[in-house]
Amino acid sequence: MATDAAQRHYRAPCPGCGAPVEFRSAQSTYAVCPFCQSTVVRSGDVLARVGKMAELFDDHSPLQLMASGRFKAEGEDLPFTLIGRAQYKSSNGVWAEWNAILDDGSMASLAEDNGSYVFSRPLTLQRQVPTADQFRVGMTTAINGKPYSVAFNEQVTLISAQGELPRLAPLGTPFSVVELRGADGDVISIDYSSPEVVPATQAISRGRAVLLEDLQFKGLKDESVREEKGRQFACPHCGAPVQVVLDTTKSITCSACNSIIDLSSGLGGELRHAEQDEPIKTLIPLGTKGQLQGVQWQVVGFQHRMGQEPGDDEQFGWDEYLLYNRKRGFSFLVDSSDGWSIVKPATGAPTMANRNSQSATYLGTTYALQYSYEAETTYVAGEFYWPVSRGQKTFNRDFASANGLLSQEQTPTEVTWSVGSKISSDAVAKAFKLEDKAALLGREDVKPFSAAPQVSLRAIIIILVLIVLVIIIMSSCSGSSGGSSRSSGGSYGGFSSGGGHK
Repeated sequence: MATDAAQRHYRAPCPGCGAPVEFRSAQSTYAVCPFCQSTVVRSGDVLARVGKMAELFDDHSPLQLMASGRFKAEGEDLPFTLIGRAQYKSSNGVWAEWNAILDDGSMASLAEDNGSYVFSRPLTLQRQVPTADQFRVGMTTAINGKPYSVAFNEQVTLISAQGELPRLAPLGTPFSVVELRGADGDVISIDYSSPEVVPATQAISRGRAVLLEDLQFKGLKDESVREEKGRQFACPHCGAPVQVVLDTTKSITCSACNSIIDLSSGLGGELRHAEQDEPIKTLIPLGTKGQLQGVQWQVVGFQHRMGQEPGDDEQFGWDEYLLYNRKRGFSFLVDSSDGWSIVKPATGAPTMANRNSQSATYLGTTYALQYSYEAETTYVAGEFYWPVSRGQKTFNRDFASANGLLSQEQTPTEVTWSVGSKISSDAVAKAFKLEDKAALLGREDVKPFSAAPQVSLRAIIIILVLIVLVIIIMSSCSGSSGGSSRSSGGSYGGFSSGGGHK
């Protein structure tokens, strides 16, 4: 055993195979032997074998054990090292949470979140946390006197782990995870895998979104090694080769037969697929690279979606291009009848007065409600970081401020938000070097949104009909012929998480 000023460093033989098992943190209770995969529990200086861990799901993450970085926020500069990883699975796919030890010996975690990362630290509660079934998605609750929105409540299963961890859920046994999001970008995660320790600080954490580039990592996996390893397989429908490019891909389409293939369980298991008819030709081809808002993006996914306002027989459609940058994560380029926009998943949850609120406030900006509607994905192509499929449905609300856009999507188990702004069609054409398609990309000119009293689609149609009637009457009187036009209402889109929390 070795001891230093910051923490205890303990090493002992594995009870399963005799190989050395290390505990770098005094707070680590569990470890996985790197040689025989035995799950080891520590009680003082005694190790006991409690089972064997399953093989890791190869998520092709750039992170790895012993990679180190620095977290800077709110005046703090916290060096840390990754010492453990737990992989979880829900109906939305597989994701990882990394256990980090700070230089002062305290613990933190780095978890995937909607294509991004959240750096979290244990949170001490002032009162006992309710049971998971008392949290309803979309409701507002208070934690330590601060309001939060319930954004996620679902059953989760631990499928594998490595390194050392402060706690370990029973392997393969479902348990509840609840996620709360605040208006300032905070994320609170409540882990119900060990009810007897809730509300212990190890089971509840609070974090904020981070970019890997801002964490100043050292010791990440070499990118060229991951590329040599590759991720290629035969399409389960037509047998054509399918190449997976992104680390985080959980669904992909076959370029030969357009089938949607679910990768959320890995390439080693049975691959589920769904056929798609009538392929849609995208205006911006998959794989195209372009620079928007000072960031170099690549188009990696595409989906067409349809919307319908409650009580309205008309449907409207829009397209969403999934953009990827290795250091910035994912954004969505949205093409709708209202024009082009670029939006990004928001970590926090905007504040609404009530479920039918006509406005939402996020990071100090107030957005006015424009549309509420049911949305459905009707066609997909490319790669996605959530298990996307045709027929996925969400209830959406779109808000706008003078220069910004805000979109909410809700499923029975999750609420997700995205935030962004409109851009001109000329900027899209220039970014992706599609000046020859400028006419096809042309949409309404970008203009500031006015928060004046809103006019509904139905009211606009009635006004147009009245105008047409007036024109017809005047034309019949003057002997000239008249005409009319009708504009379809719709959404500026937003993004679809497909319910894909992790």
